[in-house]
Amino acid sequence: MAVNENAELEELIRSAGGAEPNAVEDEGGGLDLTTLLLVARRSILWIILLIALGLSASWLLLRYTKPVYKSSSLLKIDEKTEAGILGLDGPVGQAVGSSNVNKLSGEVELIKSNIIYQRLKDSLELNVNYYVEGTVLENELYGISPFKVSYDIKDPNFYNSKFNLNFTGGKQFRLSYLYLGQERSATYTLGQPVVVPGMTLVVTATPLLDEEALEKNYHFVINDDGAVNNYLNTNLSVDIVNPDANTIQIAFTDFNPAKARDIVNKIDTVYLQEKLAKKQEATAQTLQFLDKTLTENQQKLQSAEENLQAFVRQNKTYDVKTEVAGITEKLAEQEEVRLKLVEKARLLGEISRLVEQDRLTQNEDATLEQSIPGIAAVEDAQLTQQLSELNALQWNLRRLLRSYNETTEAVKQQQAQLAYVKNNIRRLIQQNRRLVQTQIDRMNQQRDQFNAELQTLPQKETELARLKRPFELYEKSYLMLMDKKVEFSIAKAGTTPDFQILSPASMPSAPISPVRTMIYAIGLAGGIALGLALIAVRYFMHNTVTNVRELERSTSASVLGVIPTYDKEKMTVSKLVVDKNPKSAISESIRSIRTNLDFISGSSTKKRRLISVTSTISGEGKTFVTVNLGGIIALSEQRVVILDLDMRKPKVNLAFGAENIKGISTILIDKHTILECVQHTSIPTLDFISAGPTPPNPSELILSARFDEMLEELYQHYDVILIDTPPVGLVTDGILIMRKADIPIYIVRANYSKKSFLKNVNKLIRANNFTRLCAILNDSTASGLYGYGYGYGYGYGYGYGQGYYEETRPVVGLFSRLRKRFT
Repeated sequence: MAVNENAELEELIRSAGGAEPNAVEDEGGGLDLTTLLLVARRSILWIILLIALGLSASWLLLRYTKPVYKSSSLLKIDEKTEAGILGLDGPVGQAVGSSNVNKLSGEVELIKSNIIYQRLKDSLELNVNYYVEGTVLENELYGISPFKVSYDIKDPNFYNSKFNLNFTGGKQFRLSYLYLGQERSATYTLGQPVVVPGMTLVVTATPLLDEEALEKNYHFVINDDGAVNNYLNTNLSVDIVNPDANTIQIAFTDFNPAKARDIVNKIDTVYLQEKLAKKQEATAQTLQFLDKTLTENQQKLQSAEENLQAFVRQNKTYDVKTEVAGITEKLAEQEEVRLKLVEKARLLGEISRLVEQDRLTQNEDATLEQSIPGIAAVEDAQLTQQLSELNALQWNLRRLLRSYNETTEAVKQQQAQLAYVKNNIRRLIQQNRRLVQTQIDRMNQQRDQFNAELQTLPQKETELARLKRPFELYEKSYLMLMDKKVEFSIAKAGTTPDFQILSPASMPSAPISPVRTMIYAIGLAGGIALGLALIAVRYFMHNTVTNVRELERSTSASVLGVIPTYDKEKMTVSKLVVDKNPKSAISESIRSIRTNLDFISGSSTKKRRLISVTSTISGEGKTFVTVNLGGIIALSEQRVVILDLDMRKPKVNLAFGAENIKGISTILIDKHTILECVQHTSIPTLDFISAGPTPPNPSELILSARFDEMLEELYQHYDVILIDTPPVGLVTDGILIMRKADIPIYIVRANYSKKSFLKNVNKLIRANNFTRLCAILNDSTASGLYGYGYGYGYGYGYGYGQGYYEETRPVVGLFSRLRKRFT
């Protein structure tokens, strides 16, 4: 029988401890807003602290961080020259074909070049930085230093080193510095040279040196060219703002606003000077080149002119083509004249023939011009007169011969006159023919000369063209160079700055870094973010049951009620308090649980109810709930007995302040009777039986038939049997008793019981079919209307203390109320 009971016990333990393969998943998944709000409320003080910490960090950052100021100017690249206005293309005009972006990029590189940096260092005193020690941070004394340092350094180890200076009197000062890792210090006088190996310093006073300035601590740093260039490169920014408008922005950042402004304005100035110098230099070089080229070209042009002049003097012509045309025209004119002369010679021969025939005309009525056409071409009036006279004499002679004989004196006189005229005509014709022939010969000679000249003209044309080519080339180059020289002279006179300062640098009024509003906003956001992270961490690390909602979401057991915290007094063990505080919140909450038990039982007058009270581990308050629940039921005129079956750690007797000499263990082994072990309490209808001495086999005693017989015997005297069972998470005795109970109750302590414990409740319900298993949330600090509770300490190695409070609470301070409000 004992073997079968042990097997049944082990099977029960396995079924209670492990979930079935096809078991339904435990409830409680997802985001629990109630728990989240509870965690958030409990973290409010931490959130406030983190926000204060973030704002404090922001304040410290602003307090110990040097503000950075930015000064900027806006320039417009607007190149203008008088040459451009005149329409002349000079080197100072805008480059054709180059894009605005490329041009502006070149200007940016020029501004950030060593050329501008060198001019900047020559204009501003950037080689020596002066500082004064403040309360927290050091300040640079740009332009307001009470002393000035001039130096001559030969040893580069002195560059970029810190020299501390403290005034020891009106004219005395102490100078200390590190050299090759060793500190050197000495006292010197203002105005006198400080001579050390590798360096000579002279410290002189400025008008700002007064009594107040003598009390401060100073130091200065002598920078080399590399340090100054690096400082300028780091803090100077030149950006193209609008390529279409040719605008660029020059900005400089520094801890000193006046220094940043002065550097930007000085960059604008030296940039203007450099641009003008470059333009003037380029123009001067161009003019120098033009002068040199003009001199060389002038010499070549003069040589070409001399060669051309020699050709003209030799050939007596400069335009061969025109000469050819003239000669051709002369040949034509000469040929025309020659032909006329030939015609004249022919006409004279014809006249001579007619004269010899003694007949000039055929008709008496015809004139000489009609009989001899072209006679007018003879152009000899005497000959024409003689011919007319001959013609008249011939007609008279023929008329006389018709009337007279040839021997007639009149005929002879007429014949004599006729012979005389013929002789004159022959003489005139001969003269004219000789004259015409002479003219014809001269014409032929001129024609031959013109033809000879025409044959030599192509060679002259070639020679002339060869001489003209260098002359025209040098002449054109000379004229072009002269024009360019005039253009560049005008451009040089009209050179103006190629940029306009649209917005000059001004004194920055507020730092760009750190931005106070942004820093404080970051600190506030950081504090809030850390607070939210804290809430998230605490929420995800929150593994205890804190409220009824969590209990309802995480278990399928019915919730009978909530027992609030009660801290009227501190108790080291559980006690019966409902009889002493019948109107307290805790009494009311237990009465509510009693009422719910009546509903679950089906009738408030039902007899013989067996109620078991258990928990997962010790310390969750099952003994306290058992004792006070029994007291409340007993106050309702029902007879109640409490059995302490936690025989390993008995505590019921401690709750009533009684001994544990005999009890359940002695009854089950028939050492004592029930009546011998029953102990009475301050409530007449409430009795209890302690656990008795701890037996070696509590589980076997509970499974024995004697245990059932004991219950039947108790039913004869009591209406309700309340059993304080061992924790089911530690031993299995509680499960055995819960199987026999009418209403098994599971105690969950707020802020103590782990959420994983609730999975054990669901497993118990599924494995053992505990359909009436109920849960009670104990020690709740958020119980709705009441908000009271209790404290106690007990067993199984878990001790804690807590008290119960009446509704009338003691007067507490504001801080205590706030602390309780947010915890």
